[in-house]
Amino acid sequence: MLRRIFIMSGLFLLLGSFASAKMTQLDYSATFGIFGTVGTIENRLTQNAKTYEIDTKVTLAGLAKVLMGGQTEHYVSKGHMQNGLMVSDFYQMTSNKRNKKVIKEYQIDHKKKYVTKRVRKWRKEKLVEDHTEKLKFYAKDDLLTLYFNLGNAVKQKQKGKTYLFKSVGLEKQNGEVQITIPDDVQVVDYKKDLGQDAKIYAKAFIHQKNFRKKKGDILLAVAKDGFIHKSVIKDILFYGDAKLTRIK
Repeated sequence: MLRRIFIMSGLFLLLGSFASAKMTQLDYSATFGIFGTVGTIENRLTQNAKTYEIDTKVTLAGLAKVLMGGQTEHYVSKGHMQNGLMVSDFYQMTSNKRNKKVIKEYQIDHKKKYVTKRVRKWRKEKLVEDHTEKLKFYAKDDLLTLYFNLGNAVKQKQKGKTYLFKSVGLEKQNGEVQITIPDDVQVVDYKKDLGQDAKIYAKAFIHQKNFRKKKGDILLAVAKDGFIHKSVIKDILFYGDAKLTRIK
């Protein structure tokens, strides 16, 4: 449960877009209610006029590290640029825990508009599962490109409305992610949890059984530089709020 809460909120950290080629490093610290600090998320974006690569590493710490058996997560997204936005061609999720390893790879065919997913699992360094399937939906984004691109997408959206986006990596909800932009009245409550100095406020709806509800609400605050500086998931079970704060 801790891992999913930590990772899902962490994947909402990256709202923004880039106009010129460069390498950007973004690091975040995660806290979770009574558990205190539970880990860090390191993000690196390398981009030029034609291609991009996003590399994200999730490392647990303290009690969370003990409970999750020292589990680590690694995400990689590679693709091309189109009309100033990142379009994913390849997305990989790697999980390591004790003697178990899982790699999920997504290949996106934009011409034929379909996504192929391959899952491999190892136990004690022995491959025990390897299967490939075609997803029931198509998306130009994976979880990382979706949120790097979102800052540019939502700034022109009407306040007080909810918008639907699609991303590979969220098969259990058919790839759908709902993003709400609060109006001038609603934003007051956002600022109580996220602070007063954000340029953009938003809320993402994620369908996760671990949130004790049918939907998990992730509050987001985007700084003036286009990146999330704080993210909050309210009242997880009996443990309190899950928070991510930018440290670099």
